[in-house]
Amino acid sequence: MELRHLRYYVAVAELRHFGRAAERLHMAQPPLSQQIRQLETELGVQLLERTTRRVDLTDAGVAFLQRAREVLAAVDVASAEAQRIGAGLEGRLVVGCVGSATYSLLPSLARTLREELPAVDFSFRGEMLVPEQAQALLDGHIDLALLRPPVDHPDLVLGTLRRERFIVALPEGHRLAKRKRLRLADLRDEDFIVHPAHGRSVMSGAVLAMCREAGFEPRVRQEVGETSTLVTFVAAGLGVALVPEPVQALGVAGTTYRPLVGAGQVELAAATRAGDSSAVLARALDILTALTRQSHRSGR
Repeated sequence: MELRHLRYYVAVAELRHFGRAAERLHMAQPPLSQQIRQLETELGVQLLERTTRRVDLTDAGVAFLQRAREVLAAVDVASAEAQRIGAGLEGRLVVGCVGSATYSLLPSLARTLREELPAVDFSFRGEMLVPEQAQALLDGHIDLALLRPPVDHPDLVLGTLRRERFIVALPEGHRLAKRKRLRLADLRDEDFIVHPAHGRSVMSGAVLAMCREAGFEPRVRQEVGETSTLVTFVAAGLGVALVPEPVQALGVAGTTYRPLVGAGQVELAAATRAGDSSAVLARALDILTALTRQSHRSGR
């Protein structure tokens, strides 16, 4: 039994006429009659009672019509769902995000994804450190990571989204907050709040390298994993921090920010698993790229 047999039968049963059913199906009447006979033979039961003027359904035919309609409807639903998933309009996607992008990029990304792909099940994990993101990608726990390079793994693919300048986060009322801009050397005698060191955070390594290039070793007061906690500790007066410019979007009271003369930049990249052919992922990457270009043009 094939789906065409069900479609042929439903047409005949609904129209109660082989000729009109053949017209609906765009086929000749004799092959249609033959196909219905084959269906009845396979089932071993008579579905239709034929007369010279009309076609009636047997009790078995009535029951079979109901089930045939259900099967065909289910096939239509499955086909439409498969087509939508294949087009990236349905599915599931988990996005992991580093701290600074959690507050600057993730809100607009989440909103745009919901608006443009309402049937996709999105979930988001913010405040992830880069090594954690890389492992989560490899393990299949997330599908897209917004992270800070470098990440060197043959099974991961990275694409740069934008480059962000470093700025200084200071406690409100700090003596250096009176200046309009600062140099790294101005922070030589300050306590630093940093992300975890020893390869556990890309940001920590970048900050350490900049300070050493400026001729001093930063005096680390506290290591924290979350950017929000880092800025909160700065607001509490425990030290200063070097952060990417978008961290200002966090808006923690008690913290002020100053530009850094000659400061380096840090990349924000999109990372995915190599060979991931998900259509939902492809659409999300297109939306993400458009958002970052838009934010770059507007200066955010």
